[in-house]
Amino acid sequence: MKSILFFLSTVMVIAAEVEFKGSKPPPTLPDGAFSVVVIPDTQHYTGKGCKGSLASDAPVENRHLGSQVEWILANKEAQNIVFVSHVGDIVEKNRAEEWAVAKKHLDRLRGVVPFSLTVGNHDMSSKGDAHLFQETFPASSFAKEPWYAGCYSHSRPDQNVSANNVNSAQLFKAGGVDFLHLSLECNAPDDVLKWASEMASKHHDRRVLITTHMDLGIIEKPKTNEGYIRDPKGRMKWTKIHGERGNSGVQMWEKLYRKCPNLDFVFSGDQSRVTALKLSAKADNGHVVTSLLSDYMSMPVLRLMRFMPAENKVQVLTLHVPGGFLVESTPYVEHADMHVFELAWEPGKSVPETKDSAK
Repeated sequence: MKSILFFLSTVMVIAAEVEFKGSKPPPTLPDGAFSVVVIPDTQHYTGKGCKGSLASDAPVENRHLGSQVEWILANKEAQNIVFVSHVGDIVEKNRAEEWAVAKKHLDRLRGVVPFSLTVGNHDMSSKGDAHLFQETFPASSFAKEPWYAGCYSHSRPDQNVSANNVNSAQLFKAGGVDFLHLSLECNAPDDVLKWASEMASKHHDRRVLITTHMDLGIIEKPKTNEGYIRDPKGRMKWTKIHGERGNSGVQMWEKLYRKCPNLDFVFSGDQSRVTALKLSAKADNGHVVTSLLSDYMSMPVLRLMRFMPAENKVQVLTLHVPGGFLVESTPYVEHADMHVFELAWEPGKSVPETKDSAK
């Protein structure tokens, strides 16, 4: 069933009653630029056993994720895509049928572009059991990749928690800049943050990018449904996973991000009714770390981070894949400058200070 109808600059996604607006195609990639693609939450599964209006007797599928991966493959050269990161909530119900579909689509990236997968709250139990993710995307399936730098491990009996690629590291180089990327599970506990800190220190000569599931969003856990839309926004102070061991966005900032002298960006998702948010804050050494939330309600949207070393900036674009346009307005975020904007960035140096921009 075709769920997306394109009317000039407006796309209405009938199944989820979501309207995204935009009219401009992505501008041509500037000379010397390269792209890091961020895939927002991909929970839009349809078929047997799926949620609400998406349920039917049809086989389980995720056409949105399929179209996102297809776009990445078709545009790898034109957009000079050097890395792909998924912010988590890869699946909706954490069941084998959905993981099989996710694997079918995401495995198409293998051998084409380095990529990482972040474990969100929908991808594991509230206690952090991620055994289905581990069975689908184990560390062993990445071990031969030259860009795979390993994962956090521990010797505790609960090997379904945190280990075996649930927290992972990747290395890549583009535009003469060396990068370390870390995927950290939702509400990563202290032992995981210690590993991440050690990885960043070990690769002190690289710029660091981190993807985690919960960072920006509604600051305090909302007490009403309206609160998930209207309550004050910023770095989150509440958690969903790991109980008392789980770290909130604020705690991850205090324990890891602000202490990492080579960290440039933190990517996150989780907050669909916040949708898009940006916040820049000074780390302990005075450079600026920029956090970016993108959760476009599981619709077929990609966040393109265009790094431009020659111009000392990053161009951030939000692309509606089937519509082929840059998103300018969503039901919860009507301001275009939250979906398409530029950020200062100096490769190999501390990022210049910018004004905090959480709105």
